[in-house]
Amino acid sequence: MDNTLAPAAKSSADFEQILQLCKQHLSKGRAKISDVFGTDLEVSSKGAWITTSNGTQYLNAGGYGVFIHGARHPHVEQAVIQQIQTNPVSSRILLEPTAALAAEALIRIAPKGLRHVHFAGSGAEATEAAIKLCRTLGRTRLITTKNGYHGKTMGALSVTANDVYQSPFQPLLGDIDCVEFGDLNAMEDALKQGSKAAVIIEPIQGEGGVRIPPCGYLKAVKALCVKYDALLILDEIQTGMGRLGRWWGADFEQVTPDIMLCGKGLSGGIVPVSAMVATPDVFKAFNRDPFIHTSTFSGAPIAMAAVKAAIEAIENDDLTTKATALGKQIKEGLEHTVRHNCAHLVKEVRGIGLLIGVELHSPGLAGALIAELIERRLIVNYSLNAGAVLRFTPSAVMSQSDVVFLLEAFESACIALAEQYPSLNSVGVI
Repeated sequence: MDNTLAPAAKSSADFEQILQLCKQHLSKGRAKISDVFGTDLEVSSKGAWITTSNGTQYLNAGGYGVFIHGARHPHVEQAVIQQIQTNPVSSRILLEPTAALAAEALIRIAPKGLRHVHFAGSGAEATEAAIKLCRTLGRTRLITTKNGYHGKTMGALSVTANDVYQSPFQPLLGDIDCVEFGDLNAMEDALKQGSKAAVIIEPIQGEGGVRIPPCGYLKAVKALCVKYDALLILDEIQTGMGRLGRWWGADFEQVTPDIMLCGKGLSGGIVPVSAMVATPDVFKAFNRDPFIHTSTFSGAPIAMAAVKAAIEAIENDDLTTKATALGKQIKEGLEHTVRHNCAHLVKEVRGIGLLIGVELHSPGLAGALIAELIERRLIVNYSLNAGAVLRFTPSAVMSQSDVVFLLEAFESACIALAEQYPSLNSVGVI
């Protein structure tokens, strides 16, 4: 644990000022979260820890999968600082070296056969680029999976299967089929429907509640795509960059998709960035016309410096191996705590590497457990498409003392929850 505190603790009046500004200029709904999670302001971070305005430190086992390197990894931080001091944003007219070097680094670690990169700013933007790339090849029909999550921009939202997010923005893209994740028969039935299609899936559903498909599912889906002349888009935005203990979820079954999406950990936890990576045959329209799909900050040197350094940091620190070992230790510890303290409240603990889900019997119980964990200075995440599932996505730079802190906080929180709800019948409306 890093005991270095923020330079100066701020008063409760500072919190009230920020709260009012949030209500006035950001989101009243976002401001209401403080009613549950307290009055601390996040002001600094380093490694696995976050420091608040009053000097309190929280272990960050959340961050929605971004912080595989932890916060402010020195190699990534130094690369970004150096880029800021030289050429942070380019003219977009002259050739600029950092984008080429970042693309080379990403292709080096990507599944074999992926050769071309389009950089973007967020995972949703990468999804949009993939959908547009499919359109250039006549694939106007999209097949997604129930509880799949691919972003909230209009195209990405069309394949993010959740009415809560889709309904306010209808109509979305048409010609979308949605099948059960992990069900090969349903996938084949959808592919049989006729028109050329593109399938978009995650190796493991993250926002869907850390849903792990049957062994061989990805390879079988790829084979079905070949059989029915469909494209396979593999969304590795959350599962990639070492989080599962391999570079990519695709690596477990040696699958090469036609298009792969990456983000979150690609940023090194410092500069927002994402990428769409594709085979030469699929990428050919973007190869012919460099202006067919662009954005002002795509490939910005500051982000490209982060990408290259983030890949190097994972290699230099062997973070994929660490993700495997830490994930096994944490998952086993969580399972032990549930088994001995609150088995009546928790359905299952599941996960691979440092993507772990704890499914409770209701979203209300999940919210209550998050509040207990926050009280014990441990940050985890909701799952947006599975409200009863808490997601643990800690960094691979945690020390053994950090792991002990995490497991002790979880145990204490589970004991408190079980005391409050000694039986499932006592849960009531929660």
